[in-house]
Amino acid sequence: MTHIQNEPPDMGFLPMTSVANGIGEQIAPDVYGLTTQIVNVYFIRCQENPSQYVLVDAGMPKSEDTILKWAEKWFDGPPTSMILTHGHFDHIGAAVTLAEEWNIPVYAHPLEIPYLNGDRNYPKPDPTVNGGLVTELSPLFPNHGINLSEHIKELPSDGSVPGLQGWRWIHTPGHTEGHVSFFRDSDKVLLAGDAFVTVKQESLFKVLTQKQEISGPPKYFTTDWTAAKESVIKLASLEPEVAATGHGIPMNGEQLHQELNKLVTEFDQIAKPKHGKYLN
Repeated sequence: MTHIQNEPPDMGFLPMTSVANGIGEQIAPDVYGLTTQIVNVYFIRCQENPSQYVLVDAGMPKSEDTILKWAEKWFDGPPTSMILTHGHFDHIGAAVTLAEEWNIPVYAHPLEIPYLNGDRNYPKPDPTVNGGLVTELSPLFPNHGINLSEHIKELPSDGSVPGLQGWRWIHTPGHTEGHVSFFRDSDKVLLAGDAFVTVKQESLFKVLTQKQEISGPPKYFTTDWTAAKESVIKLASLEPEVAATGHGIPMNGEQLHQELNKLVTEFDQIAKPKHGKYLN
């Protein structure tokens, strides 16, 4: 029988806190980023109604107090909704608590919803992919789904983002089958989730120090490498000016263009593991 937990297990015993933990900053007009241990969440102000905002992802387990603190610092009141790039434990750690605290809808891609409504667990992480202490630790990471069934809703099929005029969601599978990214065409701001990241997520040293470099999706949790490559190509074709990812420091301008194009052309060398149980 599939075992679903309402909240992921406590991750406090893992040495997974980066130098950016608890730091929030504005990264683009009306877009604010916050790091919870090793993962980023984002707050987007609604341009047509500046008193409203949307939360993107929900951080590590037990991060609700940090997210609430910065929500109160930047905004007056709860968000209109929460939108999820995907449902891995480090992106939904506070989702249940915050959805109930704020009584708001939570939006995700239809293919991701079975992992968010209590029906399914994610595939287990693969420690056999090459590279880094985080990869070796990955069997300790929760792969449990959670139960947001009272709040979860499908993202609109037309690509719009509820409450955020001018933004659209883009299906970017590979890391998970229902992974999505968010893009604002007016100034080419991209929230990429884990479709690609700006830190080598498999290396504990680079995670802790937040050494900036574009990398593919975290190898140990990525299950479809053909789709992952196609998703990177899709996002690079948008020619983003700012890329804020699930892990790592936001990147922009010419550095972003060069490194993202390099990731596209050298994806099999940079991103794809040389071996692993999900390669086929």
